[in-house]
Amino acid sequence: MKTLFGLPKKVIFCKKSLISNQRPNSIIEFKHKFNSVKKTINIDKEMISDAWKYSRKKKLIDFDQREKKLLKLLKLHRGKYNNYDCIVPGSGGKDSCYASHILKYKYGMNPLTVTWPPILYTTYGYKNFHNWIKCGKFKNIAAKRNERDTKILTKLAILNLMHPFQSFILGQKNFPIRIALKYKIPLIFYGENEAEHGNPIGDNNTSLKSKSQYTFENLDEVYLGGVKYVELNKKYNMKYESLKNYLPPTKEELGNFPLEIHYLGYYLNWVPQETYYYSVENCKFQPRPFRTQGTYSKYNSIDDKIDDLHFYTLFTKFGIGRATYDVSQELRNDHLTIEEGKKLIAKYDGEFPSRYFNEILKYLDIPKKIFFKNLNKFRSPHLWKKYKGQWYLRHNVNGTGIDD
Repeated sequence: MKTLFGLPKKVIFCKKSLISNQRPNSIIEFKHKFNSVKKTINIDKEMISDAWKYSRKKKLIDFDQREKKLLKLLKLHRGKYNNYDCIVPGSGGKDSCYASHILKYKYGMNPLTVTWPPILYTTYGYKNFHNWIKCGKFKNIAAKRNERDTKILTKLAILNLMHPFQSFILGQKNFPIRIALKYKIPLIFYGENEAEHGNPIGDNNTSLKSKSQYTFENLDEVYLGGVKYVELNKKYNMKYESLKNYLPPTKEELGNFPLEIHYLGYYLNWVPQETYYYSVENCKFQPRPFRTQGTYSKYNSIDDKIDDLHFYTLFTKFGIGRATYDVSQELRNDHLTIEEGKKLIAKYDGEFPSRYFNEILKYLDIPKKIFFKNLNKFRSPHLWKKYKGQWYLRHNVNGTGIDD
């Protein structure tokens, strides 16, 4: 049966974390095209995923020794770059609250916080952003985006890639690097490594982000919204100066600048529930005042109205939704049982994100018919079957798919 994106033909679920082998690994966003082949999480013959294996391995890590490594790293940089000695990117979510606050108040660093604003801030997300800066007494640089370019790139990413969050991810990852270069601060900290969730397990063996993810050689290899830079320039009059905050520096721009991008979760035992409690106590972080559509939680990825739609498109493309992502994470942290996880997935996975949907399409000027027509183009035949006018998953983790 035909598969899209190079996904595995046989659908397999990890018997420990309930994640599917259709889960895509993180990619280099500025090279993303419709026909890009997706590498996916590895699940072995025993039906055990790499993410689960690492969660067991993580329990054996001596984090006291890891913290000593962190202390040495911080000592090399503390007080060396005028006012600030490291950068923490974020928009006021629980992870950026935790990372910046603990670096400043436990380890004596003076982080500069850097924000690439969400495409459409939620009211509670915007409040969390201000609470973060005020409570932590942090200095912050927030990007003043080119709104025209943001709308165009987000719209193209939806129509060409069904990836509503691409323009935000690009800015979130690359704008802080631009600030690091401008202010000569070569140390950046993110939270946990994406590899904990399913990228190649070996990526967890280092605290450093691969340099290939934050530099490139020439614009010919750049795609934004699934469109080559040359075409963006020609059709939409987008110049490099206005787009460079979405892109990492070229090798020439980076030069000999000794940039290091570290995952703080390599050094500290990073547990999402614990970062949530810490950020509530220290930065007045507040969860959503209602349950997030598509899942059962209230505090993960809540600052952007487009976030909910992003997870719905993941469900359409890969057959796993937001509830599956949350359940898998909480199973790896031993916060749920398999039975509880299966029930939560059955109840919430694939729920349509109606709350902000009309507002998003109006902002991007995408008619509903066009959106849904494009959405269905991204349903891989090996995952979906249409029956009596409705789409059904062929297989799901509960064994109740239309072909199970």
